[in-house]
Amino acid sequence: MSWRILAINPGSTSTKVAVFEDETELFKINISHPVEQIQQYPRVIEQFNFRKAVILEELDRAGIPKESIKAVVARGGLLCPIPSGTYVVTDRMIEDLRAEVQGEHASNLGALIANSLAVELNIPAYIVDPVVVDEMEDVARITGLPFIKRRSIFHALNQKRVAREAARDLGRRYEEVNFIVVHMGGGISVGAHWQGKVIDVNNALNGEGPFAPERAGSLPSCDLVELCFSSQYSKAEIKKMLAGKGGVVAHLGTNDMIEVEKRAKAGDKKAELLVKAMAYNIAKWIGVMATVLKGEVDGIVLTGGLAYYQQLVDWVKERCQFIAPFYLYPGGDEMRALAEGALRVLRGEEQAKNYEQEIREES
Repeated sequence: MSWRILAINPGSTSTKVAVFEDETELFKINISHPVEQIQQYPRVIEQFNFRKAVILEELDRAGIPKESIKAVVARGGLLCPIPSGTYVVTDRMIEDLRAEVQGEHASNLGALIANSLAVELNIPAYIVDPVVVDEMEDVARITGLPFIKRRSIFHALNQKRVAREAARDLGRRYEEVNFIVVHMGGGISVGAHWQGKVIDVNNALNGEGPFAPERAGSLPSCDLVELCFSSQYSKAEIKKMLAGKGGVVAHLGTNDMIEVEKRAKAGDKKAELLVKAMAYNIAKWIGVMATVLKGEVDGIVLTGGLAYYQQLVDWVKERCQFIAPFYLYPGGDEMRALAEGALRVLRGEEQAKNYEQEIREES
C-alpha cells in the first residue's frame, strides 16, 4: 500500500508545504507571507485560518485533491520537553500549543493545522522531532544556580535526519554510532549523539552556544547583566538581541551569509574576521561535545545552509579534524524528514508516541 502524505512546516514569514507518495516528492512549495500580512495578527496563533486557507489553495492549484491525502505531518512547536520520535497529535498537545507553554513561535501552528485537516478528512495527524526534543542526561542540565537549568532546544528534526543518513552511509545503524552533529543556519546547534540519543546540545534559541547569523550565542554573564539593568533597553529588546538581532546581523547589519561571504572575498576584513570567529566558536563547541562523548566520536556531521559555505567549513575542520572524520550534508530537507517520520509509523516500522505519556517532568 502506498501512502500520500501532506507535510506542513510553518516559519515566521513563510509556510513550506510538500506532498509525498511514500518517499517520492510529488509537490513542494515555499509560500512567502508579506510582512504587512503577518503584522495584521498581534499573536501567531491568530494566523491559523489564513495559513490553513493558503495551504488548501496551493494544493488545489497543484491539482492535488485534499481527499487523496492519507496522513498529515507537521513540524512540531514549542511543546513540553519530550524524547525524539513521531507523535500523534492529541488534545493535550493542541492545548499546550495554544497556551504557548514554552513560548510563541510560528511552528506552534503546524500541529494545529494538521489536526484540523486530519479531523476533516478522517486521517491521522503527526508531528516529528520538534525543537523541544529532550534526551539530555541529568548531569548536563545542572548549572551553578539551582533555579536555572540548561534546556534542550535545537534543530532536532534535521539533526536526527542527517545523523541517520550518515550512519546509513557508514553501513551502520544510528543506534550504533556516536556523532557530533552541527546544524548551521540562522541559529547554530551542536549536538552530542550517543547511540541514537542527543545526550547534550546547546540551547540554540535562547542564548547558548556559538554565535550565528541571527543569534548572540553564549555571552559573558556579568556584561549581559549590566546591559539588562542599563535602562537603555526593554526586556523584549534584550531578548531580540539574543535571538533575531544578535550574532552576525548585529555586527554587520545583515544576516545574509551569501552577502557576508562576498564581502569577505572582496577584502572586507571585518566580515572575514566575523566568519573566522564564528568558525572558531563552532569548533570550540565541537570540542565540548567531544568530551561529552568521552572522545568516542565516529564522525562530525555538518549540515544546514551554512554547510555550503566552503571557507567556513574549512576553518571549522582546520581546528577539529583531529577529533574524527567530517561528513558534509549541506542544507536541510526538513519536509522529507517529516514525511519519513510519518512513513516509519504508517508502515509499522516504528510505534507512534503519545505526547502525554512522554512529557519529561521538570525536576
